[in-house]
Amino acid sequence: MSAIDTLVRRHGLTTCLLLPPLVFLAAFFVVPLIEVVRGSFFAPDLTFDHYARMASEPLYLRVVSITLKIALLTVLLCVLLGYAAAYLIATASPRARQLLMLCVIVPFFLSTLIRNYIWMAILQRSGLLNHALRDLGLITEPLALMYNQTGVVVVMVNMLLPFTIFPILSSLLAISPDLYHASSSLGAGPIRTFCRVTLPMSLPGVVAGALLVFIVSLGFFITPALVGGQKEMMISNLIDFHIRQVLNWPFAFALANVLLCGTLVLYFLYARSVEGRLPRTAFP
Repeated sequence: MSAIDTLVRRHGLTTCLLLPPLVFLAAFFVVPLIEVVRGSFFAPDLTFDHYARMASEPLYLRVVSITLKIALLTVLLCVLLGYAAAYLIATASPRARQLLMLCVIVPFFLSTLIRNYIWMAILQRSGLLNHALRDLGLITEPLALMYNQTGVVVVMVNMLLPFTIFPILSSLLAISPDLYHASSSLGAGPIRTFCRVTLPMSLPGVVAGALLVFIVSLGFFITPALVGGQKEMMISNLIDFHIRQVLNWPFAFALANVLLCGTLVLYFLYARSVEGRLPRTAFP
């Protein structure tokens, strides 16, 4: 058998293996995406009114501002808490590291809906947290922890915190121990070593985790719907409202396209800024 026949057979096998997933993606992702883009401009004639409506009406601008504010607060808290957790895991012994990683991974086995209902039982006015604070004498009236931005941010941080822990932990574990020894031998203390070695070299993981949390936060739906209510509506909830209740599909398509374009721009900027800088090691 010649080398050409072998190459043809090998590529033919590769094509056969790739064809089913490609057909599936084309049928259930590419085609619906094209329909969403087309439906926002042709309803049925070519129009840009839906996009102009988003930019001109204060209600939709307020929804965008709420979405960005909640997403940024979620990113900030996730990065701070996630870095502390990742640093603790990275500096722990191998046995303790496995146990701590298990504590981070186990919540993923719970349904997002169930976790939201658990948080509702904790945060509501007659919930566990208000009862505990009242029993301790710290409050006299129940705190309003639901149906506002505070509750939404708290629950979203709980949901998305692992998405910052994993990339940051990967960056921390990629740092060679020799760098710490060299820093110590040159007279640098723990704080200076952290500021001059650990933090700069772990920044790619921080940026990756922050971007991932921000992108997911922009399209978060269940938590704002259950914990935020109508006053803290985000873009995803607005899309659902126009599809299921108002039945204005073209405007919902336009909202979805704006959300998708913003996500793609963020990912493109991230890919260009950290190209070749991400750590290549995996978890031990």
